[in-house]
Amino acid sequence: MARLAGVSHQTVSRVLNGHPSIRDTTKSRVLAAMDQLQFRPSRAARMLSTQRSHTIGVLAAAVGPHYGPARSVSAVEDAARERGYYATVAHLASVAPAAISAAVEDLLSQDVEGIVIVAPRTSVLTRLASLSMNVPIVAAQGKQSEAGAIPVASVDQQAGVRMMMRYLLEQGHQRILHLAGPPDWNDAQERLAAYESEMRAAGLTPLPPVFGDWTSDSGFEAGRAIIRDAGRGTELPFSAVFAANDQMALGLTHALREAGLDVPRDVSVAGFDDIPESAHFWPPLTTVRQDFAALGTRCVMMLVDLIGESRQPGHPSGGVTAVPVVEPNLIVRDSVAAR
Repeated sequence: MARLAGVSHQTVSRVLNGHPSIRDTTKSRVLAAMDQLQFRPSRAARMLSTQRSHTIGVLAAAVGPHYGPARSVSAVEDAARERGYYATVAHLASVAPAAISAAVEDLLSQDVEGIVIVAPRTSVLTRLASLSMNVPIVAAQGKQSEAGAIPVASVDQQAGVRMMMRYLLEQGHQRILHLAGPPDWNDAQERLAAYESEMRAAGLTPLPPVFGDWTSDSGFEAGRAIIRDAGRGTELPFSAVFAANDQMALGLTHALREAGLDVPRDVSVAGFDDIPESAHFWPPLTTVRQDFAALGTRCVMMLVDLIGESRQPGHPSGGVTAVPVVEPNLIVRDSVAAR
C-alpha cells in the first residue's frame, strides 16, 4: 500500500491512526490506495499499536418497541461512528442491582474507554451512581439529582410539556387529562410533574393521571377504562388528553373511536416524541418532537471530551459538568381542535 501511494510505511500508519500532521493530499493518496487494494484496517492491530480500543459502551434498558430509548441508542451509535469510535451495546436484562452490575462488567471486559447510559429509570441511575468505575460515564436523559457525579445530557422535558400544555390551553381546553408513562421512568416523572405545574399555573386543578407502559396496547386499555368509568351517556370529564408518548396516544385514539367518539371533535389528543408514524395517524397527531440525533451527538461529544481528559497524566476527576439541554419543538397537526 505504501508503494502504491508513494509514501513511507510510517505515513500510512499515521493516516490510519488519524495523525493531525498529515497533509490532505497525502491522506487522499493513502485512502485511494486503500480503496484500490480493498484494505480494511485490523481493529486488533490498531489496539496493539495505539494501546486504545476506540470503543465506547452503551448501557441500555430493555426497551422493546419503545421509540424514545431505542432511537437514543441508535443516535449514540451513529454519533460514535462519526467520531471514529466503535459502539458496543449491553442491554439490561432487568433493573435489579445484580443485572446492572453484570451489564457494566460485560462492557468493561471489552475494554471500553467510556460508557453512555441510555436507561432513564430511577433504579438504574441511582445504582450506577453508587458504583466505582475507572472509565468516564455520561447519561442520556434522567435526573441529575439521581445520577450523582455522572453528567446527564437530555432533551428539556419540562419545556416540551409547557409548549404542549400552553397550546392546549390556548385552544380553550381547561379539562385536560394526562395519560402518563410508567412511574419509575424519569421522563414519565418529569412530564407528569410539568403537566401538573402548568395546570396549576393556569388556575386549574390537575386531573388524576392515568398510567400506561409506553405501548399502544396500554393506551388502548387506558382509553377503554376511562370511558367505562365515565359511564354511558355521561359527558367525559375532560376535553383533551395529553399522552406521555405517541404510541399511547395511538392506542387511546383507537379506544375513543371504538366508543363512537370523534378525534378531535369530541376529544382532542396530543402526544410526545414525534415518532415517524405520528404524521400518518388519523388524524395526524399533534405532538412534541425530541431531537434524538442531537442528544446522541451531545452524549458522545461529552464522553469523548471526558476520555481525553482522563488520559492526561495527573488529571483530577472533576464533578458534574454543566450540560446544556437539547430543546424540543411543538408539532401542530390535526388531532387537537379548539373548544
